Amino acid sequence: MPCPAPRASWVAEVIALVDYGAGNLRSVANALKAAGAEGVSVTADPNVVRAADRIVLPGVGAFKACIEALRGVPGLVEAMRERVLVGGAPFLGICVGMQLLADRGIEFGVTEGLGWIGGEVRAIEPSDASIKVPHMGWNDVEPMHHNPLIVPGEAYFLHSYHFVSEDGADVAAMTDHGGGLVAAVGRDNVLGVQFHPEKSQDYGLSLLGRFLEWRP
Repeated sequence: MPCPAPRASWVAEVIALVDYGAGNLRSVANALKAAGAEGVSVTADPNVVRAADRIVLPGVGAFKACIEALRGVPGLVEAMRERVLVGGAPFLGICVGMQLLADRGIEFGVTEGLGWIGGEVRAIEPSDASIKVPHMGWNDVEPMHHNPLIVPGEAYFLHSYHFVSEDGADVAAMTDHGGGLVAAVGRDNVLGVQFHPEKSQDYGLSLLGRFLEWRP
C-alpha cells in the first residue's frame, strides 16, 4: 500500500517523540518524516509533551526497565496523561511503548504499567514447542474491532512478551505465532502496536500516515 502524500495541515503540528532512553528514536523519527510529518520533536521535556499535537511513545527492551526509565523523567508520565487522557491528543505506542499501556508487566516480578488499557504483559508461550521465541520477522496483522488506523497486511515484529487483554474489547488486531498474539490495542485517541511501523516498509509508513491524519 503506498504511503499517503503529506498534507499541509501536518506542517504546523508538533509530534512529540518521547525520549526516555528506551526506543529506536532515529528510525521512528525518520519514518514519521517519510510519512509526511515535519514537526517531529524528540523530547523528554514534559512541557513539550504537554503542548504537542500528537505523541509517539517507542520502546525497546524489558517492560520493567522501560517503565522505570519513563517514570524516572520528572513530570513526563503526568504530562503524557494530561495531554492524552485529558486533552485528547492522538497517541501511538510502539512495541514496548504499546505494552506500557497495560496495567502490569509480568517480567522480573510484577511491575505496574501506565494502566491506560486493561491487561498485562506476559512471556510468549507457544502451543508448539518448535515455535521459536522471540517472535521475530514478518507476520500478518488481522484487524479485530474496527479501528481507522489498522488495516490487514504484514508487519515486522520483534518481541518475547505480549499484551494479554483484560476482556478483549480494546484489541484492535491479532497475529499468530504458535497461538494468537495481540498485534494492536486501541481505545478512543490511544493506539498501541506490537509491531514496528518504522521497520514495516510500505505497511508501516501507511499506518504512520493515517496516524498523522487521525482526528479521533
